[in-house]
Amino acid sequence: MGIIVANLFLTLDGVYQAPGGREEDNAGGFAFGGWQAPVSDDEAGAAIADEIGRIDALLLGRKTYDIFAAYWPHQSDAIGGTLNRVPKFVVSSTLTAPGWAGTTVLPDAAAAGRLREEYNQVHMFGSGVLIRSLLAADVLDRLHLWLYPITLGQGKRLFDAGTIPASFRLAEPARTFPKGAVSLVYERAGAVETQDMPGT
Repeated sequence: MGIIVANLFLTLDGVYQAPGGREEDNAGGFAFGGWQAPVSDDEAGAAIADEIGRIDALLLGRKTYDIFAAYWPHQSDAIGGTLNRVPKFVVSSTLTAPGWAGTTVLPDAAAAGRLREEYNQVHMFGSGVLIRSLLAADVLDRLHLWLYPITLGQGKRLFDAGTIPASFRLAEPARTFPKGAVSLVYERAGAVETQDMPGT
């Protein structure tokens, strides 16, 4: 049985919207597209490239798929080579004719979860809405957060109203990078437990 890994680039206040480019996603009047590059560095970039090198299949939500499909088919570097080579899956109820070669449309999170029966490492990037759906369906195995030392005060957030209560455990040692970014890999650890702190 394989795993589904969600990779998400986040600010300290939990924003994941448009890390890669100024015009990537201006929804809601978002004014900070392209926030990731100034707080990234060569070590963080190499770690992200290593993560992409592990991919056996790529899973995306519709919005992120449209962004990726407009850019990556025209890139010939190592990352582009991997993303263009591996099978791609997009969860959508409206997409009928995907233009990125090697793409299959899936109807829902449950169908995405079954990809673990065919592939060792199914990776996602962005796709916050789909991540929440996978968490709700209990088919997301790892949450890899790349946390960057900035706050934006606006934008799409992964954990917003309606988040499913869940516990996580650290699956790999945390990594830090020269400009202050931190890599945190979590896996599901069951339901939320409560208890009183000692002395209360």
